[in-house]
Amino acid sequence: MKAPIYNLAGEKTGERDLPEDFFGIKPDGHLLWEAVRTYLYNQRQGTHHAKTRGEVKGSRRKIWPQKHMGRARHGDRYAPIFVGGGKAHGPRPKEYYIRMPKRAKRLALRMALADRAQNDRVIILESTRMDKPKTKTVYNFLKSVGLLGKNVLFVPKDYDRVFYLSARNIPDVEVLHADQLNTYYVLWSDYVVAEDGAIEKLKERLL
Repeated sequence: MKAPIYNLAGEKTGERDLPEDFFGIKPDGHLLWEAVRTYLYNQRQGTHHAKTRGEVKGSRRKIWPQKHMGRARHGDRYAPIFVGGGKAHGPRPKEYYIRMPKRAKRLALRMALADRAQNDRVIILESTRMDKPKTKTVYNFLKSVGLLGKNVLFVPKDYDRVFYLSARNIPDVEVLHADQLNTYYVLWSDYVVAEDGAIEKLKERLL
């Protein structure tokens, strides 16, 4: 497997062999599903809370007399059948966190990266270094390489605030450095654009 190498100007400068021991594994769809489910569940705060009739503030005065009104019997106006009343069986605070073994997480991330590499969707970027934030530079790179309109995941080898600020306003673009990378965003992406050196850092982290 090979990956093309580009500079930030969008010029192709060569190709690189991708390590077979890292990208040569066969993806397992169920393990990838588990990793994505775990990530999405663990993003949920679980702070949703609907008030019951006992929690709605207001008068507890009987809404109308029990008898002689020709209408159904009711207590206060905050019963669930009235507008502005409490919610019957509404959502309550809940803990959504689920655990996945670290080895399984690492393997799932390797499989996701392997899938992108095996389908020629990994690109090497010589460097993400920029003097100052400039969105147009990253936009022109995407345009030159033909990635505009596609989901693109940039993977700098280290945290790079200047590059992050340059890329964050472009639609369908995400930036996660090598230590942040996770299975969900790799599978979300159509193309993974990794900075030179990020692959080696990922190997150290995942092997």
